[in-house]
Amino acid sequence: MCFGFSSSRALGFYRCLGGCTLAVVFLLGSIFPAAAEQAVRIASVAYPQGKGYVLNGISAIVEHDPVLQADLKKLGARLEWVPTPPQSVGATINEAFANHSVEFAHYGDLPSVILNAGGVETVVVVPGGSGMNVYVVVPVASSAKSIQDLKGKSIALHRGRPWEQVFARLLAENGLKLSDFRIKNLNPQAGAAALASGDVDAVVTLFDLFPLVDKGIGKVLWSSKTPGQNWKIRTELFGSREFIQRHPEITQAVANAQVRAAHWLSQPGNFETYLRLSARAGYPEAMVRAEYQNDSVPWKDAWNPKYDGVLAHYRRVVAYAKSSGLIRKEFDAAKLVETKFLKRALQDLDLQDYWRGETARVTTGKTGK
Repeated sequence: MCFGFSSSRALGFYRCLGGCTLAVVFLLGSIFPAAAEQAVRIASVAYPQGKGYVLNGISAIVEHDPVLQADLKKLGARLEWVPTPPQSVGATINEAFANHSVEFAHYGDLPSVILNAGGVETVVVVPGGSGMNVYVVVPVASSAKSIQDLKGKSIALHRGRPWEQVFARLLAENGLKLSDFRIKNLNPQAGAAALASGDVDAVVTLFDLFPLVDKGIGKVLWSSKTPGQNWKIRTELFGSREFIQRHPEITQAVANAQVRAAHWLSQPGNFETYLRLSARAGYPEAMVRAEYQNDSVPWKDAWNPKYDGVLAHYRRVVAYAKSSGLIRKEFDAAKLVETKFLKRALQDLDLQDYWRGETARVTTGKTGK
């Protein structure tokens, strides 16, 4: 027994106390093993390569950020990537957030609005820059000069994807609506094939259309490059609201990595490297180069993570999702915005003044003959 406090037995007591303490440590260790590392899972579009996959865009930079790996290790966490096929990005990531199999994701605006309207709450941790362009492509022999010329025609449009909202907004600006066309719900790959075979009169898609243009099969009737940034679709770093509230420091580490990657990408000297990274994902360099050529948004501002215009954008998306029946109940888009992680990231990295505060140029998308 480890009791007794007489001076003659004091040394024995401390020796016994040390032995008992060590025994307790071993006992507790067997009952309560050391806590496992917190998994930090980020979903992102991935492309098959051999037996594995490769990430694209900003995810490819964050993936290899040694600072992020070290920061997470200090916090008792580890990074895991959840590859998502490009054919079903929105639905796959929404399901992953709903079943708590991811904490963060790089993906688009409309699917995230649909998710939040269904009661699964996520927030924009770091905005994804100016966004991606949307294109309306017609056969090279088409006589159409404007979107009005396609009224009554068949158009390939993958419903529920982010570019649907941009296309619907373009129609509204020109006094049209989706019901004025024969919409075929086809993914971009099927839409491109339908255009090439003459089964549709136009296709609405992203920069994956450029092979059609290069081969002389299609031509661009309209693109979001001309109207300006506020017509592009947005992709952000989203985080589970529940997770970021429980793990703000882990969230901050991820946010810092996102801003570091945006800063690196925004430097003109890294443009060619970005093209090579995109080529790893199966995109020809010429196709990616064409996406950024003749754009109203400069390369540096294309990666601006500041929140200017983000809330207004999501208010438009929420309103469209409700009016088109994609969601049943409208919600306040402000719930999607959480600025504190970006603010601290810009401070930590001394980038408060690197990007200008506003990159959006407000114009309309009206087209004329």
